[in-house]
Amino acid sequence: SSPGPGRRLPFNCLLHILIVSGRTGAPQNIPKERKSIMELSVKGWMKDLVVFVEPEATVMEALSLMRHRYVNSLIVKKTAQHPEYGIITSIDICDKIVAKGANPAATQVYEIMNAPLITVKPTDTIQECAAKMMANRIHHLPVVDAKGIPTGMISATDFLVVAEAMGANFTERTLR
Repeated sequence: SSPGPGRRLPFNCLLHILIVSGRTGAPQNIPKERKSIMELSVKGWMKDLVVFVEPEATVMEALSLMRHRYVNSLIVKKTAQHPEYGIITSIDICDKIVAKGANPAATQVYEIMNAPLITVKPTDTIQECAAKMMANRIHHLPVVDAKGIPTGMISATDFLVVAEAMGANFTERTLR
């Protein structure tokens, strides 16, 4: 049922709507424009800004970087001591620093980062991307090239625009 005027759907509902509306075997009476969600690639909706942070940086330094670059996640660089990329998000900071009363000036990024990365390719569909976010209960997915190097980012916030475009039968993309 609809949430009613002035009420919002939770993000997980938006992801569910996105996944269900594009599933194989969907009713044939869906307008052609709406069916195109299955063919839309991550490349068309991702942000190509990727901000990196050193694993040995403090969470305080990461916070400053996030604030100054207006992002909610950072990719943690590979190093000899940390051979895999990682990710740190605003949710990690909330859950692992604020909620636990940890000192961000005394905590290093690698202590709270998530690794290895869960990623998508630019050629993956929006539906596949949304399903991966929902299955892994995450809100940020790095987009990687053929060599596994992060080249973009797609987040839950980007899916708000996708859901809005779905509601308009993909007739407009003026919000991008």
